[in-house]
Amino acid sequence: MAERIDDGVVQAAGGVVYRPVTTETSGPEVLLVHRPRYNDWTLPKGKLDVGESHADGAIRELWEETGFQVDLGPLIAVCSYVDHLHRDKQVQYFAAKVVSGAFEPNDEVDRQEWLGLPDARTRLSYPRDADVLDAFTVWLAGVESPNP
Repeated sequence: MAERIDDGVVQAAGGVVYRPVTTETSGPEVLLVHRPRYNDWTLPKGKLDVGESHADGAIRELWEETGFQVDLGPLIAVCSYVDHLHRDKQVQYFAAKVVSGAFEPNDEVDRQEWLGLPDARTRLSYPRDADVLDAFTVWLAGVESPNP
């Protein structure tokens, strides 16, 4: 299917895929993916298909790249940048809690790694992804804080 382009800007969606606190970490773990084409570590994302909403595209892309079904949460960040083809690109990132599934390496993603937030931030290849992770951390703090 053709990609969605709004006003000349390539539209994409992805997420900060996370799972709850484990005994090994003091907070949730987030999922990073390794793309062999670029030899980078990043957050899972991908271009929207024509007519696809950002939320639907995020769910589809997260499934395709990670093998996980997610409970899609709120929009937590929007990044705009120029992609490797010199096109303007905008990516909407959602919080995405893992529900089920299992990873299988594919053409786009050959490895993935679950990491605590501090380790994930240092592993990311792009500063814009670290900004998204920071936005996720702020959102998560609000979710985990009791209401006064």
